[in-house]
Amino acid sequence: MSIEYDEKGKFYTDVVTKLPVAAVIQTTNHLVRGFIHIRQGERLKNELEKDEIFLAVTNAVIHGVDDKVLFTAPFMAVKRAQIVWIMPVEGEPVEGIS
Repeated sequence: MSIEYDEKGKFYTDVVTKLPVAAVIQTTNHLVRGFIHIRQGERLKNELEKDEIFLAVTNAVIHGVDDKVLFTAPFMAVKRAQIVWIMPVEGEPVEGIS
């Protein structure tokens, strides 16, 4: 890891600090609960507007139509084109996520 300083004392590193945000994601076929990681000081909306094909989700729990848990995974990539809606879950525990 390298750290560089400018003349005002501000530092720059190769490490990007991100904060986990619990979220519920409705795709065209499934409901996904998990964590989306966003940069400090940014909003979930900023993460969604990035020009990337996939959205990273950690501690993912995938639910079927009947709300039955189909899969769990420590990491999954959700294709952004398949997202119907997304909602942050603040102050509430997300089921199946520790």
